Amino acid sequence: MASYANLPAPSPEQGLNRYLQEIRKFPLLEPEEEYMLAKRWVDHEDPDAAHKLVTSHLRLAAKIAMGYRGYGLPQAEVISEANVGLMQAVKRFDPERGFRLATYAMWWIRASIQEYILRSWSLVKLGTTTAQKKLFFNLRKAKNRIGALEEGDMRPENVARIAHDLSVTEDEVISMNRRLAGSDSSLNAMVGGGGDGDSSTQWQDWLEDKDADQAGAYEEKDELDTRRELLAEAMSVLNDREKDILIQRRLQDEPVTLEDLSGVYSVSRERIRQIEVRAFEKLQEKMRELAKGKGMMVPA
Repeated sequence: MASYANLPAPSPEQGLNRYLQEIRKFPLLEPEEEYMLAKRWVDHEDPDAAHKLVTSHLRLAAKIAMGYRGYGLPQAEVISEANVGLMQAVKRFDPERGFRLATYAMWWIRASIQEYILRSWSLVKLGTTTAQKKLFFNLRKAKNRIGALEEGDMRPENVARIAHDLSVTEDEVISMNRRLAGSDSSLNAMVGGGGDGDSSTQWQDWLEDKDADQAGAYEEKDELDTRRELLAEAMSVLNDREKDILIQRRLQDEPVTLEDLSGVYSVSRERIRQIEVRAFEKLQEKMRELAKGKGMMVPA
């Protein structure tokens, strides 16, 4: 595959503004072009094709990496880890599955970044539970969702709500919030250093692509498409009754009542509830299995 050494690499000496400027020079790919390049890599291991696939998605890797800017780690190293994940995604990408490389690469990029962060934080090195790791990576989003924007310690009611939502203790929320406090930096911060960029330029200006919407839509549309694909494939593990009950109870805008379904299947409401719970557990297990098999991060 194309050598990692041949790719642009961020460094403290160079300055991230120069790196971000450099990766914007690589064009985004149309679907047909992306497909042909991926086929050339799969069928012939063409390094030039792999290189184009990687460079056209460097902006995606940088955009995702910036979402992990609040963990007190050098941003250049986080972006480098994102690029490693991107290269692994290109190496394993199958264009015949019918979705875009970005959909697949997002999982690899995030997995690579999170592994790097977990290796780097002493809190995690000492050993944490799955719930604590979930808190580690989701606290900021949880705070934003409920509008907990206060500096320093959060209000008790906000601590209690986040602890409930993320299935951790209130003490764990307080402790994690204190550890992460003070290390956030904003995408609205000015890009400095190097003399190569406009001093009034913000980080987000480098990450936004105003000429095409492919990069801007990655985070929402492609991840949703991936989860839908996994869900559709995982449904095969359910029998017809389980599938129907799960769809009626959990995948409808207005769920059908247990009472109505008990009448359809001539069983008790409790039996319908048991089938629903068991079907959901089987579906989750199958989705985790499929995600791991495709080299993706396991959906939450």
